[in-house]
Amino acid sequence: MNKKKLIIVGMSGGVDSAVTASLLLEQGFEVEGLHMTNWNDEEPYCTAAQDQQDAREACKELGITMHHVNFSKEYRKEVFDRALEELNSGLTPNPDILCNRMIKFDRFAEYAFRLGGEKIATGHYAKVVKTEHDYELHKGTDTNKDQTYFLHAINPAILSKVIFPVGNMIKSEVRDYAYRKGLPNHNKADSTGICFIGERPFKSFIQNFLPPEPGNIVDEQGEVIGRHDGLMYFTIGQRKDIGIGGLKNNSGEPWYVAAKDIKTNELMVVQGHNHPRLWSKKLFAISLNWLDSKIPTRLLNGKKIHCEAKNRYRQNDARCSIQTSGNGLMIEFKDSQWAVTEGQYVVLYEDEKCLGGGKIMAMPKEDKN
Repeated sequence: MNKKKLIIVGMSGGVDSAVTASLLLEQGFEVEGLHMTNWNDEEPYCTAAQDQQDAREACKELGITMHHVNFSKEYRKEVFDRALEELNSGLTPNPDILCNRMIKFDRFAEYAFRLGGEKIATGHYAKVVKTEHDYELHKGTDTNKDQTYFLHAINPAILSKVIFPVGNMIKSEVRDYAYRKGLPNHNKADSTGICFIGERPFKSFIQNFLPPEPGNIVDEQGEVIGRHDGLMYFTIGQRKDIGIGGLKNNSGEPWYVAAKDIKTNELMVVQGHNHPRLWSKKLFAISLNWLDSKIPTRLLNGKKIHCEAKNRYRQNDARCSIQTSGNGLMIEFKDSQWAVTEGQYVVLYEDEKCLGGGKIMAMPKEDKN
């Protein structure tokens, strides 16, 4: 690659993107920064203004130009409104995955290329590996920070235009590098919470957009044991803030959300982390995105592929087999998985390579057994 080509770095205001820009400068590339604003409000949970200032200070320290673009309207329509629709239909969406696909590696990339960038770079903990015929997405070296789960839904065509410089580093090395380079955000805490919206009380925030729809909380026998404010405020496997903490019974084990029935507006709860209703050996996924273009061919004629999968972030990879089923993919695990949740994503791997993934949905009736 010609090192004089311009690389546009997504400057979030955090340490990872600042180190990304610095590493590329060290390697002799021409570098400019681009900061996105994707959410505007005055609440203390929204750090957009501070993030923009932190990004500007990092760019100033590095001596590079910083551009700014506001994608708030696009984020609201393409990510947040879709997430609200899914919540309202009983699903548990993942805005971070939608944001990566629709904003960071689509809208952002298009804007960066209009600025003259040949490639874009971000501070994600992942790797792009060039093979003889393709570009592959691989896990980052830091297994605790690996972000391929959140990146699995991006357009595979963009991989040839993406660089992840910190993918070969662990977080402590990134912070140490930033400190030695005198980067002003070397000790800034990692961002948490909903992508670009920040960490805030989920229920009270969502109530601004989806008003309460009270209903019954039932046990697995259908007996009413409490009331809830709305199914959209709960997710499968949830233990806290169910509202029946003081309920006494024989087992004494904690209550967990096991199911949501949109038709009856009932929230079903069970007791104990190991309750059978919280564990599944199979799941069904739709809206598949393949980063490895050879997978659909390998699945032709009902063939199975043996690989690994995770159905939530920070979960250990689990051995499984995958097979096409109707308009989606049937995934059968070697060992039962906990709290498989509709609306979340299952991401597939072969060793370090991310194959792609899809959205978890209700099991087709003919496959429930």
